[in-house]
Amino acid sequence: MQVSARVHYGCLAMLELAVRHDQERPVTLREIVSQHQIPQPFLVQILQTLKAAGFVTSTRGSQGGYRLAVEPERVTLMDIAEAIGCGESASPAADANDQSSELAALRGVWSKADEAAREILAQTRLIDLVRQCTESPETMFYI
Repeated sequence: MQVSARVHYGCLAMLELAVRHDQERPVTLREIVSQHQIPQPFLVQILQTLKAAGFVTSTRGSQGGYRLAVEPERVTLMDIAEAIGCGESASPAADANDQSSELAALRGVWSKADEAAREILAQTRLIDLVRQCTESPETMFYI
């Protein structure tokens, strides 16, 4: 599984919202862009996708911004990746002329690696990362 920039930035934005989940005010687009150097038009598209999936809410106006629509305990990185659109498998495209045992062996490894990556994403909740960030603030947001 390849993690696209879109999925990476989506997870990063969701983690930013999760870290600030208990704050009264929403997190502005400008704050997320400034904190993580995500291109603003790209982030707007990602947040719109996450809003359509029910993961975030938005408030318009000078006091507006984004908030999580769900508790951080209920969202995994795989949920976010699926909402945004997962990357393709790490396995290269099949060549009809190449049916070698070496290719089959490698494809088996790529398949297992893809499966392991998906399992890790499915087991990692936003709250787990929030706790990691608050326990070790110096490593915050180095996903």
